[in-house]
Amino acid sequence: MRPADKLTRTRLRCAIYTRVSSDAGLEQEFNSLDNQREAAEAYIKSQAHEGWVLIPTRFDDGGFSGGSIERPALQMLLADVRSKKVDIIVVYKVDRLTRSLADFAKLVELFDANGVSFVSVTQAFNTTNSMGRLTLNVLLSFAQFEREVTGERIRDKIAASKKKGIWMGGNLPLGYRVENRKLKIVPEETEEVRSMFRRYLELRSVPALAEELKMRGFKTRVRELASGRTIGGGALTHGPLSVILKNRIYLGEITHRGKSWRGEHEPIVDVALFDAVQTVLAANIKGRKERWRRSGAILMGKIRDDRGNLMTPAHANKGPARYRYYVSCAKAQNRAEQVGSVARVPAVDVERLVLDCLRGIRQEKSIHETAIAASDEASLADDELVAAMLDQVVVFDLELRLTLKSQPDVAPASEISIPWTRPRHTRKRAVIIPSGAPDFNAEPIRAEARARLIAAVIRARRWVDRLTDGSVASLAEIASLEQVSERSVRMTLPLAFLSPDIVRAAIDGALPHTAGVSSLCAAPMEWAAQMRET
Repeated sequence: MRPADKLTRTRLRCAIYTRVSSDAGLEQEFNSLDNQREAAEAYIKSQAHEGWVLIPTRFDDGGFSGGSIERPALQMLLADVRSKKVDIIVVYKVDRLTRSLADFAKLVELFDANGVSFVSVTQAFNTTNSMGRLTLNVLLSFAQFEREVTGERIRDKIAASKKKGIWMGGNLPLGYRVENRKLKIVPEETEEVRSMFRRYLELRSVPALAEELKMRGFKTRVRELASGRTIGGGALTHGPLSVILKNRIYLGEITHRGKSWRGEHEPIVDVALFDAVQTVLAANIKGRKERWRRSGAILMGKIRDDRGNLMTPAHANKGPARYRYYVSCAKAQNRAEQVGSVARVPAVDVERLVLDCLRGIRQEKSIHETAIAASDEASLADDELVAAMLDQVVVFDLELRLTLKSQPDVAPASEISIPWTRPRHTRKRAVIIPSGAPDFNAEPIRAEARARLIAAVIRARRWVDRLTDGSVASLAEIASLEQVSERSVRMTLPLAFLSPDIVRAAIDGALPHTAGVSSLCAAPMEWAAQMRET
């Protein structure tokens, strides 16, 4: 090689990555990470004649498992790889980078795409040749095997420990604290737990008990996560409350995979009270399922909002008519911040769209089958069709997204989107002043109805004024201040836009007896049309 070639030899930028699974000993002046880095630095110096140069940035992950690539220093290194800031990655051993064969395949693909080589100091190979790749895959297979065997050993140890009644960690149940890795009773919380069990037997309803706890100001325990973020401190919702009422740990037992054993800790609830609560819970679940079955809610358990919350059947009665809905569980449990873009949908409309789609798929399939088979398909009831074909339906603001169960010979894809627009609860408002107003020559409105109407008009105009001057920001805020439902506010607001002639007639008692709050809330916005219909 000529001297000029040596001067122009390409510089290869080397990054050292180090990792240990445990953070034990990292506080020492010279720890395992330092040992790995020292060996890698020496190796890079030995390759200086090839143009290897160490970059100053350190990529050290202390206390992170090799089973996942979600490690801060590794993610920084991969970002530099994508930015073309690194040419060679040097590690002490290949399992320092990852212990997962699948993850390693993804990393090698990323390295190849960006022209980066991978070198192990103690195993003397790199990924720039086929033999190095073969050796690396063999080593990674053994590393993954070791990780899986370790996992099995840990799981067996946990199972054996729980059979002996030993607390093995997890979410700390209300009423207990941990001392020397054992559960100890918290006296000030035990009576609260017993009270929950006793009150449930009296109320026989988890939502009613949750509402009572909320009214009393009960808050969940505040916990600090390993990341430093704190959770808890809010109201106890239906799901966690049900978990408390079913938790056998309050009997002094430890559970594992559906079985329970006598624990080392003291019980809080006696057996008779616990068993009585379980009996009521089981009866309520059975009764609720039976009511839902009779309700005709064929999408029960299969329909969700676009934030993953199940939507449960609900209904409202107006006279003899019953209107069915599906309501997001988050909405029903007053978790407004977790509700999807659509909190409630009319059941009949959504079910019709879903059934039409499923029947269309069946019909397309039956074209290639015999007449008998097509007849059998057509005879399927609505609930049978949904059970046979539909996995779930997710409600978005502008579409219903259906996920179908895998079936042979079904042409459409497993996920289907149906255009859909949720019903709007607001009307387009336009005020048109009529040229004249007709006389009212009908039986006059009753005094009670007249008083309610005038009061409702006053409220509606006051709410509109507050919305326009900015003193309130939304209908929800008005509902909270007035202690009424948001639906009530939405239905009353149109009264603020009644024709002046109708309002004057109401004050004078000259409206017909058929007029009232209900009828005028649904009146058209145009004043002339209001006058014609009144």
